[in-house]
Amino acid sequence: MSRIVYVNGDYVPEEEAKISVFDRGFLFADGVYEVSSVIDGRLIDNGAHLERLKRSLDELGMNAPCPLEEIEAIQMEMLKRNELTEGLLYLQVTRGAADRDFNYPKGAKPSLVMFTQAKKVTENPAAEKGLSVITLPDLRWHRRDIKTVQLLYPSMCKEEAKAKGADDAWLVEDGQVTEGPPTMPGSCLKTARW
Repeated sequence: MSRIVYVNGDYVPEEEAKISVFDRGFLFADGVYEVSSVIDGRLIDNGAHLERLKRSLDELGMNAPCPLEEIEAIQMEMLKRNELTEGLLYLQVTRGAADRDFNYPKGAKPSLVMFTQAKKVTENPAAEKGLSVITLPDLRWHRRDIKTVQLLYPSMCKEEAKAKGADDAWLVEDGQVTEGPPTMPGSCLKTARW
């Protein structure tokens, strides 16, 4: 039996789960997520996860797809439908589907997706013996030389420019323009050093 996943109001088998190719999570990484651990059929520290979800949505000026109490009720239904006693529950909220544009769309309905994953949480070998780790510089938003779909920050900048009465924003580092506006079709001003 396949898992039941939640997609924008519907509980469906994972093979039938579909989301628009125009969803901004897919095109711009314009979305947020939370992962809650499940032990003995209960969500662990879920209140803190929902608080952080709200904070992340607020920071992006993104509407919640429904009240947090309803999100929690959907989470509980997901545990029940999947008979999950131990593992993870993943949820993702995006700004929704709209034509590709760096500006935040007006009137787009946020998308909400959830799925469960059976996994050993309490008897995980890593918890017993520990992990070996290395440290690396935090470059998450510094790799502009890679043309990824992680366009959330340029979208945020465009919204800030618009709020300040400008058409767009240029990104600057050490006095050098590193990214030009995506407003002009075919524009590709990139003087970043890499």
